[in-house]
Amino acid sequence: CPRAREMQPPAPPYEVLPTEVKMEDMPRSTTVTVEETPPPPRDHLPWSFFTTLYGNFCCLGLLAFIFSIKSRDRKVLGDYSGARSYGSTAKYLNIAALVINTIIVIIIITVVAVLASRVPPSYSQPPYYGGNH
Repeated sequence: CPRAREMQPPAPPYEVLPTEVKMEDMPRSTTVTVEETPPPPRDHLPWSFFTTLYGNFCCLGLLAFIFSIKSRDRKVLGDYSGARSYGSTAKYLNIAALVINTIIVIIIITVVAVLASRVPPSYSQPPYYGGNH
C-alpha cells in the first residue's frame, strides 16, 4: 500500500561496516536511565493536629490542620505542586502558632513570678509570746 509507506517514519541513517569487521567482534552495551522520583511533599498533619489541640491561638492550629488535610488530599491525587503549596502554608501556620504560644507562656510565667514576689509571706504559726501559758 503506497499510503502506508508515506506514513512510516524514514529509517535512521547507518554506516555500512567494512568487510573485515564482523558484528560479533563489536562491543555491546546497554544504557538504562533510571530517574529518581522526588519524595512526596510533606503535609505536616501530626504537627497540625497537636497544634490544634495544644496551641490553637486565634485558630491558627485549626487553619494549619485544614491546610494539612488539603495537602494530603492533593498528594493522594498526585498533584504534588498543590500538595507542596498547601503543606508549606500549613508549616508556616504551625510555626506562627508555636511562636505566639511560646511568647504567651513566657509572659504568663513572668507575670506569675512578679506577682508571687510581691506577696508578703504568710505566717502559718501563731506568734510566740514567750512564757508559759
